[in-house]
Amino acid sequence: MDPRTKSSLLWGAVATLSFLVLLQAYHLLGNDFVGIGPMAAAAVGVFVASSLTTHRLAPQLAPRNERP
Repeated sequence: MDPRTKSSLLWGAVATLSFLVLLQAYHLLGNDFVGIGPMAAAAVGVFVASSLTTHRLAPQLAPRNERP
């Protein structure tokens, strides 16, 4: 697998897990339960959006990160 693709998928996983942690905190604070279906759909949407955004922006951000 291409390292850029692997990196994008891993960032997508990090964003998705962060979203799910925030959603769990929302539920623990006593707010209404949203439901499994909407939570899964939103998590998939976060994964796709963050993976595509990371894949698209990586070439523009990489030179800035490599400067001394």
